[in-house]
Amino acid sequence: MEIVNLSLPATNRFATEYLKQSSDILSSFHYRYNGIDEYKERLKELMNRTFLRNELANHIEHYMEPFTKSEAVKASLEKLRLSNSTVVIGGQQAGLLTGPLYSIHKVISIIALAKEKEKELNSPVVPVFWIAGEDHDYQEVNHVYAQRGNTIEKMTYPEKVHDKRMVSDIGINKEICLKWANDVIETFGETAFTNELLGKMEEIIGKSASFVDFFAHLIMYFFEDTGLLLIDSGDEKVRKLEKEFFIKQIQHAQEITKLVIGQQADLKNKGFMNAIEISSQAANLFYYDKENFERILLEFDKEKNVFIGKDGSLEFTVEEMIEIASEYPEKLSNNVVTRPMMQEWLFPTLAFIAGPGEIAYWAELKAAFELFGLKMPPIMPRLNITLLERSVETDINELGLDLYETLTVGTEKRKREFIKSLKDEKLENLFDGAKRNLLKNYGEIKEYLEQADIGLLPLIKKNEDILIKQLMFMEQKLDKAAQLKHEVVINKFERVENALWPAGSPQERMLNGLYYANHYGKDFFKDLLDETFNFDGTHKVIKI
Repeated sequence: MEIVNLSLPATNRFATEYLKQSSDILSSFHYRYNGIDEYKERLKELMNRTFLRNELANHIEHYMEPFTKSEAVKASLEKLRLSNSTVVIGGQQAGLLTGPLYSIHKVISIIALAKEKEKELNSPVVPVFWIAGEDHDYQEVNHVYAQRGNTIEKMTYPEKVHDKRMVSDIGINKEICLKWANDVIETFGETAFTNELLGKMEEIIGKSASFVDFFAHLIMYFFEDTGLLLIDSGDEKVRKLEKEFFIKQIQHAQEITKLVIGQQADLKNKGFMNAIEISSQAANLFYYDKENFERILLEFDKEKNVFIGKDGSLEFTVEEMIEIASEYPEKLSNNVVTRPMMQEWLFPTLAFIAGPGEIAYWAELKAAFELFGLKMPPIMPRLNITLLERSVETDINELGLDLYETLTVGTEKRKREFIKSLKDEKLENLFDGAKRNLLKNYGEIKEYLEQADIGLLPLIKKNEDILIKQLMFMEQKLDKAAQLKHEVVINKFERVENALWPAGSPQERMLNGLYYANHYGKDFFKDLLDETFNFDGTHKVIKI
């Protein structure tokens, strides 16, 4: 493998400025992401705090037991129990078949940074992936994109979910799921690794009861030997560790909202759009009605001094909310504002691995963290990776394409220019002339009939349209014939587009990791971790 570092723009302006560590951005964070002294300071800060290390390690050990028996995972659990250990953490929703490639990139980022910081600080650092199982947006996780022919298709999982249940509670029909997974893998083409992958799909789906189980099994299949730990934010058992922290959030709900809105105003004055949608009544907690599988966003009614469901179906006093947190914490879950704080209370977080959108919303939380005497961890931008297969690189070179341009806007413009160059200008002029003459002649006929027999005008207009369409049909057929002579070149443009800029989006947002496992084997992603990654904000093009 070979890594090429490119300076590509981030997907939003805030993330671009964050990578530059501009002064307008830095004031919204407690630490820079790119200095070793920052991590030494963060380590010192964490050593002055206490965490439920044993309880957390016991929970994760129990949670992960169905997914792996890895010695590396056991070693990470023992590290987590140590009083001087820290974690590098990041998370994502439980996408089917691991979801888009950026989920894999985030896992690789977590593991690589934990390894790097453990060596630099000479202190144990554990990689942790936080599965966002408490989220309820089924439409975000129920599909993958795959290539059929020369087009990228959305392949949606066929089972429907009409309520707002957490992803952790979305079950799978094993027969339907296996058929759907096999259909997706079929689009990847048969290789020496396909039968192994299909066999593993059948085994994993057979052991999975939910979307989250399916995701966790697959992640461990690829990464169990790295020592990566998993935690599901939707697991009822983890709520028991979160009791006292829910109580803090309930007691300070109004202050949290006020501080976030204030921070948003400060960022807006600097020219940045708000990343978090929040109202002045936001309580930043969900109530989960498991009986009806409804995750209801709570607001705080200042006049009544009560928490209410956004749809008006619930009403709790502050005392009742504290009782729920104490006795039934599984009925509560965090939103985008309170989840980072909950994570900070639970884990001794040396660094948080963030995507471009996450960086923007963390910037709005600094004052809320300070309310509880906390500092936000260094927010490390996840590795942005494009996997460049050698055959695609050959196509790029033969077409004379610029890699930077291809990774930012795709090949469509270049393809159009090439097709335009195939046009026979003399033939095009002849057709243009024929259309002009036809329109001129029919204009004269219509002008005559307006005086001689106006009733024939509709028929003449229809006949004119038919002849114009026939001329255009012939012109298009001749153009197509010219393109067919150069079909090999046009197909190369489309291969590059589908590999690096599929459906007009970055590779990592559209393509699925199993494509690469099917072509290069289950150890492909683990092999990527043998490479040395610089967390410098550049885009990593990995030639494979």
